[in-house]
Amino acid sequence: MTLLISTWIKFFFLFAPFFVVSMFLALTRNDTPAERRTTANKAVLSAACAALILFFFGTTLFEILGITIDSFRIGAGILLFLSAVSLVKEGVRTNAQLPDAPREDSSVVPLAIPTIIGPATIGAILVYGSELKGIDLAWGLSGMFLALFALLVLLHAASWLERLLGVTGLNILSKITGLVLAAMASQIVLTGITGFITSVDIN
Repeated sequence: MTLLISTWIKFFFLFAPFFVVSMFLALTRNDTPAERRTTANKAVLSAACAALILFFFGTTLFEILGITIDSFRIGAGILLFLSAVSLVKEGVRTNAQLPDAPREDSSVVPLAIPTIIGPATIGAILVYGSELKGIDLAWGLSGMFLALFALLVLLHAASWLERLLGVTGLNILSKITGLVLAAMASQIVLTGITGFITSVDIN
């Protein structure tokens, strides 16, 4: 149960929910409430499918590419840290300028990929999926889906959050999310470096 809660919290921040909400508001600013709900459902479902594939086939991908888990930890941590810096510096973009003309469905691209499941998120999911085994794998997977469900709830409440918090409030929450992601990224990188040094000493 502890692993479930900790994984849920990690993935919740990993998905940068308040940044996703801000992008969702920008991408759907001319949509009806029903269209927004449909877009939110499709985006989270697409993200869940992508995350599920990454979670289960991470180890196989490492073996095919000849990449060690520690090397990937370092690379994924650096990408995650860059994303965190971007969140802290740029904040939300609810006033993004988007064309008023009819547009294609944005639920999969760019909302699900790469906003929810971006390069850094992909790397972190691969790392977590490779580390967890047995019953821990089930708890980790449950935590990831709980985080996606929490994100779905936030997307459905996006209009209400925008009225309640305003752009300034969303910016503050997004920056806090960025700080947490930076700490997670540092931990992933340090773990990778420690594992790499240990493996070199053993060899």
